[in-house]
Amino acid sequence: MRAEIRAIARARSLRASMTGPERKLWSALRAHRLLGAHFRRQAPMDPYVLDFYCHAVMLAIEIDGDQHGRESHSRRDAARDANLRSRGIEVLRFSNWQVLNEFDSVLLTIEAAVHKRRQDLGQEGEASS
Repeated sequence: MRAEIRAIARARSLRASMTGPERKLWSALRAHRLLGAHFRRQAPMDPYVLDFYCHAVMLAIEIDGDQHGRESHSRRDAARDANLRSRGIEVLRFSNWQVLNEFDSVLLTIEAAVHKRRQDLGQEGEASS
């Protein structure tokens, strides 16, 4: 229980200090703006805090800063992604640069993933998640 309380406190702190790329993507995801999907930002998912998460289609979106290119971070990210996949959660990763410079492509990739997850989960005709 103590770890869960810490994760919630960390999520609140991260929400208050979102990066520019996170804020930009949040503006497109919030209030069911993307295919009616309900995304939460800085969502606690023991033992992690996910940048964005849509529970209905079990899709996580991570925005990676430059540090994620380092080998130590890459290994940690791979282990984290494997852990989430073992729970049935798909993870999409985008770099800060992609969000800032290829925003339309990022949104199209997320839309395609939401649509595919809905199909895979038998939610094909649902308008909101």
